Amino acid sequence: MEGVAELTLSRYSIGVDLGGTNLRIAAYRRDSTDGSGIVESVGLPTRVSAGPDAVADDMSRAILPLLAKLGRGEEFAGLGVGTPGPLELPEGVLRNPPNLTGFDGYNLREAIAARVGVPVAIESDANLAALAEFHLGSGKTYAASSLCMLTLGTGVGNGIIIDGKVWDGNNGMGGEAGHNTIYADGEPCPCGSRGCLELYASATGVQRMAKQAFALRHGDAEPPTFTAREVAELATAGDADAAGVYARVGTALGIGLGGLVNTLNLPLYVIGGGTSAAWDLFAPRMMEELRMRSYVYRLTAPSEEESRSRSPRKTHVVRAELGSDAGILGACLLPFVDL
Repeated sequence: MEGVAELTLSRYSIGVDLGGTNLRIAAYRRDSTDGSGIVESVGLPTRVSAGPDAVADDMSRAILPLLAKLGRGEEFAGLGVGTPGPLELPEGVLRNPPNLTGFDGYNLREAIAARVGVPVAIESDANLAALAEFHLGSGKTYAASSLCMLTLGTGVGNGIIIDGKVWDGNNGMGGEAGHNTIYADGEPCPCGSRGCLELYASATGVQRMAKQAFALRHGDAEPPTFTAREVAELATAGDADAAGVYARVGTALGIGLGGLVNTLNLPLYVIGGGTSAAWDLFAPRMMEELRMRSYVYRLTAPSEEESRSRSPRKTHVVRAELGSDAGILGACLLPFVDL
């Protein structure tokens, strides 16, 4: 594909996927025995309450044994780190990340480099999920030159790939569609705004809406602690309130996608993250809302035949292919890609 960054994957890299709940570190080589590229990985809880230095310490204690085992010579391509945003680049400073309380102003790149003694490449976790999906997932399947990805997890991340490269914006903070306003008078968001997409399409949003639905039906009774997966299971089993929650997810996503499609006019929009497992519950409403909200989508929506042939002149909205590995794979790819 002309203009698309090429990968050089003969060497190995180490990737870090920093989440608000979990921390994952992996060594990556394309010729790994299981075909995924990941040759070794470590998973840890993210000790957010212990502070950013404690989390950086945890990372280094996982990274250093991998470096010792695999070496720091010519084969080592580098260390890539994905983190929740907003993230100021090129400095690598976190700016009030809603899902990492206490990390505002923390120079994550500098902290990790000082502990492990190798150069660190850093990007937002959603950008890296989009990067992996572009090179190894749906971007490859559709032979797309560009894509926009929403990741539905603890929050809603957003990564944009333009002509094969991550679009960071002016300060590294491009791609924050999770904090675009969907409902002007909606729920207050930790980012300081109200009615953000994240509040209605993330796993935490699903939990909150399920509790609200329970309260409407049962009054002052103590609501159960629902997970997003449990709400999806209830909806699949025919529970009307749970189904209504995922209909709201679809409506919010459709409104959010409508703005993105009208603004970007890209060939491919990808929905990933843990909550995307409930695709069949929210996608019909999402597509209905998208068609109503976006005249660009109405003009470029693919027919069934164009969907099957993956026409590059149409606007395709699909579920991500890489699942929960997208973030860590993107972090591992980062040192190989000329951004």
